[in-house]
Amino acid sequence: MTWIKRNLFFVIGAVIAVGLLAAAGVYDYKNWQRNNAALDSLNQTYVALQRLNSQNPSPGNDKIDNIRAARDQEQQLREWIQQTGQYFQPIPPVPNSTNGAITDAKFAAARDHTLNQLQVEAGNVSITLPPQYSFSFEAERTSVKFAPGSLASLAQQLGEVKLICELLYAAKINSFDGIRRVRVSDDDVSGPQSDYLDKTAVTNDLAVFVPYEVTFRCFSQDLAAVLSSFASSPYGFIVKNINMQPAAGVTTTSSSPAGPQAMNGFDYQSAYPSPRPAPGPAGRPAATAGRGGLQTVLDEQLLSITLDVEIVKLLPRN
Repeated sequence: MTWIKRNLFFVIGAVIAVGLLAAAGVYDYKNWQRNNAALDSLNQTYVALQRLNSQNPSPGNDKIDNIRAARDQEQQLREWIQQTGQYFQPIPPVPNSTNGAITDAKFAAARDHTLNQLQVEAGNVSITLPPQYSFSFEAERTSVKFAPGSLASLAQQLGEVKLICELLYAAKINSFDGIRRVRVSDDDVSGPQSDYLDKTAVTNDLAVFVPYEVTFRCFSQDLAAVLSSFASSPYGFIVKNINMQPAAGVTTTSSSPAGPQAMNGFDYQSAYPSPRPAPGPAGRPAATAGRGGLQTVLDEQLLSITLDVEIVKLLPRN
């Protein structure tokens, strides 16, 4: 004890030195652990970098920044989707209720009006229709009550069928033989098979693809007008398949007064004259004999056309 008193400053300095050495040891140990963790992280990053550089395409290097290029391309793709959205406008349903509520009475009234309108428009441009044709809505033709939960889908299909028919009418086809759609209602089970497709709508990450099949008769220039109408439409039509054959031997049944006249008591015969008869295989443009006996260059035949059409409905963007 006497020695400690005589060497008090030495003892205090020694204690302080030991404390500092212990603190330095702890500090060095922690730094050593941090250095090891940083080295492990660096090694993992280096391995990941080597793996990415070995891929094709790679992230790039100091001269080529593939990551930046990918981001620029993603932005360009988003801008392209924004621009092309104007060609995939949603087709308005019939009836197009503003508040989204469609009742049985509203749909029945819209159905009668739309089917009558399609009959009248066909007569205006002398297009032949099957008698009493319901445009694939035979199962719902006279109904006033519809399967629960089906009104929205039926209204959407009625709007789509109306638009397809009007595009064909605008192309001045000779006759409209029929349209087929997918079943969307329990009422469709009782309908004629000729009204429906054995297909369903297909959905992917971007859109819903709804198939239709239309059959009509026309000449080749009218078919070109039909395809042009679908291509220029803002409603996103895709013609998937064209089945074309001569219309020889195909019987054309015109819309007689017994057909549309039975709808709502409207006298179509007096309002609209009988449609023009579709020319048969012998219905060709007459060749005018000119000086020197010119030969016929164009020998046109009436064609029976079946189109597989899909309507593209874009999904809401998040």
